[in-house]
Amino acid sequence: MSARVLKVHPADNVIVALRDLSAGESIEFDQQIYTLPYAVGAKHKFVTEDRQPGDPITMYGVLVGKAMQPIRRGEPITTFNLKHSADRYGIDKKQPYTYQPPNVSRWQNRTFMGYHRADGSVGTRNYWLVVPLVFCENRNVLILKDAFERELGYAQPETYREQVHELLSLYKAGDLDVIKKMQPFVDESQNKTLHNAPAEKRPFKNVDGIKFLTHEMGCGGTRQDSGALGALIAGFINNPNVAGATILSLGCQHLQADIVEQEIRRHNPKFDKPLLIFEQQAGTEYALMAQAVKETFLGLTQINKIERQPAPLSALTVGLKCGGSDGFSGISANPALGQLSDTIAALGGKTVLAEFPELNGVEQELINRTVDPADAEKFINLMGTYSAQAEAVGSGFDMNPSPGNIKDGLITDAIKSAGAAKKGGNSPVVDVLDYTEPAVRPGLSLLCTPGNDVEATTGMAGSGTNVILFTTGLGTPTGNPICPVVKVSTNTKLKNRMPDVIDFDCGPIIDGEQTIDQSADDLLEYIIRLASGDEITKAEQLGQDDFIPWKRGVSL
Repeated sequence: MSARVLKVHPADNVIVALRDLSAGESIEFDQQIYTLPYAVGAKHKFVTEDRQPGDPITMYGVLVGKAMQPIRRGEPITTFNLKHSADRYGIDKKQPYTYQPPNVSRWQNRTFMGYHRADGSVGTRNYWLVVPLVFCENRNVLILKDAFERELGYAQPETYREQVHELLSLYKAGDLDVIKKMQPFVDESQNKTLHNAPAEKRPFKNVDGIKFLTHEMGCGGTRQDSGALGALIAGFINNPNVAGATILSLGCQHLQADIVEQEIRRHNPKFDKPLLIFEQQAGTEYALMAQAVKETFLGLTQINKIERQPAPLSALTVGLKCGGSDGFSGISANPALGQLSDTIAALGGKTVLAEFPELNGVEQELINRTVDPADAEKFINLMGTYSAQAEAVGSGFDMNPSPGNIKDGLITDAIKSAGAAKKGGNSPVVDVLDYTEPAVRPGLSLLCTPGNDVEATTGMAGSGTNVILFTTGLGTPTGNPICPVVKVSTNTKLKNRMPDVIDFDCGPIIDGEQTIDQSADDLLEYIIRLASGDEITKAEQLGQDDFIPWKRGVSL
């Protein structure tokens, strides 16, 4: 990789700046010299030839936009001179696809220490889940959360509470001026503090945590949304990282407990985890809560008997996600995830690529890679329906890039999507899943979710992922209640700026210090330690348990 610029694909007519380039600077690349009429910031792109209005701009080997005005050779592409455009796709354009899997002999006999379930799946964590069927029960869930986490050693450190206590003491003493002059309390040692007491100091040493979900659904909305929520909750309970669950129901809501139970057993006939269901309208709130506390405690004693045992890497189900993306995402972290995805698939494991709005422009490539034509048709239908819903409310896929994306080089949705799709590597697509459908086939599956960070990670956990890899160029603290979310930075500056958020750095790829393959290998070693409980992600340390179900309206 050049130290200053990079062309991603031979067919591209743009070059990526890896460093800030000055106006008037001459760049030599591939036996060509480009004199830059304007400065080009790192992560941005300049054209390799003059472009006229309507001329195509190609990156990653696909159409990513068309010129809106003349663009001179060496001039950067911007939102003023380029508009989103993507190639049409269809089953009639499906081309034969050949693929050579990577050599995975070095990983063939590797194992991780996981929690084996009766249905044959293996968890990377051993959690108890507490979830309401309707928003009316959120308060009760939060009361249970406070009681269990404080008493059993799973609560967050009280750093900020202590800070408020000190400020309150000064205020009561009449020292308001002292408070105004104080520097903020910054204790960087908190970056290394686990979100709860070490396992050896907890009464249930084999229980990695009790996870309490809240949401604003279950009644009052559409029956479609309630049904999707039921399937999502069933997916979370079926997830191999969950060992048992407590469900709180009001009683009269749309989403009834039997709907969730049916969904659980529809996808998992071998389900045998402890499942506790409590209905508030059957009596008093106190009776509900007292019984829930007792039975949940007994459930914890039961799952505490489960211990980690060796499991093959084929037992991993890895989610592939990006958020807070930048112009380096598609050339460092995302391709590293793609290489890792190909490795997991070759070992017989499962990987899941979500975020359908961020596959805009690369649909045909994915159609070509889809093994079963019926699955290709399903992908086309899901993409078409989703896109039409977005356009119907004036928010098409082309409006997906955020201000932060654009500022850091992702000018059109097709540029963003073509880079995002690199997380899926090159292996064949073995399955196409609608939201909440479980990933069951070894290899790469496509999962229909929004690009929204939390809605997507929530959807992946609901489809059975036991680890989620999340690349970011700008930094995002997204986590998940039941699935460890590994934050992978695209550049080292981000890693240094937000060390309390980033778990793994792919910046050495940009700096020319490491290849994509080397970075992918190092990341897989990290995942093995993480899956075995020897590592804990920064999101887990921060207690970042984000849960947002997707209402099937428009969300990008």
